[in-house]
Amino acid sequence: MTNDQAAAMERLKEKAPEAAELLRQLANANRLLILCHIAEEERSVGQLEADLGIKQPALSQQLAELRQYGLVKTRRQSRSIFYSIADDRAQAVMGMLYEIFCGDAKAVGARAAAPAPRTSTPARGDTAQFARITAVARR
Repeated sequence: MTNDQAAAMERLKEKAPEAAELLRQLANANRLLILCHIAEEERSVGQLEADLGIKQPALSQQLAELRQYGLVKTRRQSRSIFYSIADDRAQAVMGMLYEIFCGDAKAVGARAAAPAPRTSTPARGDTAQFARITAVARR
């Protein structure tokens, strides 16, 4: 192992608790469904409730967990609160989830860079496919 590889392994060990916490946050099917739904555009709490069928107070609790871990951000307009993917880190997480479950490193949000095409991918995934996967996981 080279010095660079050893240093990289040491950094990974230091980040392991943070990675484990992120995986715990993403292990909840409702949270994944919410993230998938807001990945392409921001949604209000009312839109999320109507579209996903997650009722209050459960929806607010899941959104609070996502917000606490920095995966979503909020914007207030009048009396409505809108949620969207928080930042480049959260967009990268969503891109990895698309890659794992849909075989497509789909760009998430307006700021995400377009991924390099994969030649070994048999079929391209999309948001609807990812939503179906997370919906099945909820059952």
